[in-house]
Amino acid sequence: MKEIINNLSKLLENRLRLGIMSALMVNESLDFNKLKALLDATDGNLATHLKTLEKHKLIKVNKKFVGRKPNTNYSITNEGSKVFKQHLDALEQLIKNK
Repeated sequence: MKEIINNLSKLLENRLRLGIMSALMVNESLDFNKLKALLDATDGNLATHLKTLEKHKLIKVNKKFVGRKPNTNYSITNEGSKVFKQHLDALEQLIKNK
């Protein structure tokens, strides 16, 4: 059991970070406003969690301008995908072991 728990990622214990990673696993990329609406998050809260995930290299950020407006898109990295899958596998093992 301890080994399974050790495979859970501390970074994904937070509901919003888990939501961000889940959304990015099934979408090639999402912009800030789409993530905000999807996760029903405030600007500040979402920005803080995105920075945490970026700092740990689980997501990558692409900033550009669309017309005259700045647009920030987020996508999952290979490392992020690996960490997310490992986290889900550990959760499944916990459920199966009751």
